[in-house]
Amino acid sequence: MVSKTCLRRIKRTFKLRNNTVEWSNMGNDNKKNIPPSFLSQHLTGLHNSSTSDDSAGSQSLRSFFQSEFGISLQSYYMLQEAVYWPGPHRPITHLSMSTSPENTKFTIQNLKESYQTGEELFVMVHAKDFNNNSKDYGGDFFQAKLFWSKSKASVFGDVVDLLNGSYSVRFLLPWVGEAQVAVRLIHSSEAVQVLKHHRDTDSDRVYYNGYYEAPGPNKTRLNEVVECNVKWDKNGLESLGTKNCCCEYSDPRTRETWRCKKPKSLPCSALVYHSMGSYRNRLTKEEKALMEETNKGIKGDENIIKILHSPGNKTIEKCRPGLHTPVPAGFFLDDVWTSFVCNISHFTPQTTTKCLKDKHIYMMGDSTMRQWFEFFVKTIPTLKQMNLHVQYNAGPLMAVDVENNIDLHWRAHGFPLRTFKTAVASLHYISNEIDDLAGGPHTIIMLNLGPHFTTYPLDFFTLRVLRIRKALLALLQRAPDTTVIIKTVNTGYKDVFGSDWYSLQLDRVLRWAFQDVGVYILDVWQMTACHYSKENIHPGPIIIKNEIDVLLSFICPK
Repeated sequence: MVSKTCLRRIKRTFKLRNNTVEWSNMGNDNKKNIPPSFLSQHLTGLHNSSTSDDSAGSQSLRSFFQSEFGISLQSYYMLQEAVYWPGPHRPITHLSMSTSPENTKFTIQNLKESYQTGEELFVMVHAKDFNNNSKDYGGDFFQAKLFWSKSKASVFGDVVDLLNGSYSVRFLLPWVGEAQVAVRLIHSSEAVQVLKHHRDTDSDRVYYNGYYEAPGPNKTRLNEVVECNVKWDKNGLESLGTKNCCCEYSDPRTRETWRCKKPKSLPCSALVYHSMGSYRNRLTKEEKALMEETNKGIKGDENIIKILHSPGNKTIEKCRPGLHTPVPAGFFLDDVWTSFVCNISHFTPQTTTKCLKDKHIYMMGDSTMRQWFEFFVKTIPTLKQMNLHVQYNAGPLMAVDVENNIDLHWRAHGFPLRTFKTAVASLHYISNEIDDLAGGPHTIIMLNLGPHFTTYPLDFFTLRVLRIRKALLALLQRAPDTTVIIKTVNTGYKDVFGSDWYSLQLDRVLRWAFQDVGVYILDVWQMTACHYSKENIHPGPIIIKNEIDVLLSFICPK
C-alpha cells in the first residue's frame, strides 16, 4: 500500500540539474525532474492511512510501479525530465514580447572552406522579440535541417536550448557535395505556453459522438446521438458532467472508461456506433495571434557548405531489437534514406514478399499505420484485401496471400478515435489485442499511437502506453521470438488540436516506455521533419517507401 507520507513526498519539486535543455526527438538529457503527476489521481485509495513511515511508503510506491507497469519509480522520474519544457520567466502581456521569426537569426559557427563527410557543423540561433530585443529565456520550439535540393538530400539537426534566448544546432555532414542550413520556428516559447494551457484546461476541445439505437414500434429504429469523451476528472474533461450525467463503459482489463451523456429515452446498453464529433476552438484573440506565428522559416547564413569525401567508412551493425536511435538517425540522398541505426536494405516487391512469407502480421494504431497496410496491399501482387464490410477508416482490415502464407491485419487503437461513424464493437484497445495473441517466430506486431491523443493530458497517454508496455512484456516472456516494431510519431500538425509540440511530447513518452523492452523502435520523426515534401500527418509515397525499407530491414536483417 502507498502511504500518504509517500504521496506527499513524490509531490516535491525538483530543480534543474544544469543550465541547458536539449530539444532533440530523443528527449532532453538535462531537464527538471518533475514528480509523477498522475499519482494523486490514479493512486487515490491505494495508500494506507495508518502508515506514516516514509521509507516504507517509498518502498510500496516502487513496488506498485514495478508490479503494475514493470518500471522503476526512478524511470518514471526520467520521463518527467524528458517531457519538461521551460517557458517565459515573466508575464507576456503583448504579442510584441514573443519570439519574432522575422527578427530571429541564425549564424554558422566557424565556417570552414570545406568539410569531410562525418564532420559536424554547428549553428547558433539567436531569438529576438518583435521589438528586436534579444530574448533572455528559452522554450522556443525550433526545427533545423541541412539540405541540398538538387541531390534531394537532407538531414535532421539536433537543437539544444541554452535557456538564455540562444540555441545551438549540431549537424552531421553525411553526404559528398553541397549543403545549406534551414531553421524553422515551429512555435515561440509563448505559443508553447498556449498549447500547454489548453492541454491542461480544455482537453474536451475535441469531442465525439455516440450513437444509440434500439427497436421501436412497428419495426422502426429509435436513434439518439450524444456527446462522448474520455473519463478523466480534470483537464476540462470533467465538464461532460458529474454523478448520473453519463453512461460509462469501463474496460475490465485496461480499466479505462469511455463515457457518453445519457440519452433521453434509450438505455446505456444501446450504444452501437462511434464517430468524431467536432472541435471547440477556445483560443482568445491574443492566443490566436501567438499561434499565427507558427512554422515560419528564419533568416540566417546562406553560405554553401562544401563536403568532401572522407576515406574512412563507419561500419553499421545488423538490425536487432533494442538499438539506440541517434540524432541524426539517418539522412536522405536522392530520396533514399540511409540509416545510422543499423544496416538497412531496399526492397522490391519480390524481396518484400520473400521477407513476409509465412508471417502473421498485426498492425495496430492510427491511419499512419494504415498507410503501411495499404503499401503492402499495393506492393505485393499476391496479397489480396478481404472485404470485411466495415467502415474503412476505422477497420479492422485484413489481407491474405494464400500462395505465400501471409495474413495481414490492421486495427485502430480504440478510444479516443477521430473517425467516421463506425461500430463500437470494432474498437479494441491495443493492450487487449496483444494479450490475446500467442506470438511466436511467425508473428510480427507493429503499433503506433499519437495524433488522436494530442489534446489529452500526458498522464492519460502515459497510462495507455504503460499498459501496452506491460502487455508486450508478457507477450515477449511467453513468446520471446515474436518481432515487435514501435513506430514513432511523425510531424505534420501545427495547430492547437494537433501541434508538432504535442506530438513531440507523445513521441518522448513512447521512446521512454519501450527503450528497454526488447523491441524495434522505428524513427519516423526525423524522416518527416527533414524531407523536402510538404509536411502532412500522412506522409507521401517517398517517405512511406523509406519507412517500409527500414521496417523490412528489422524483420529480415542482413
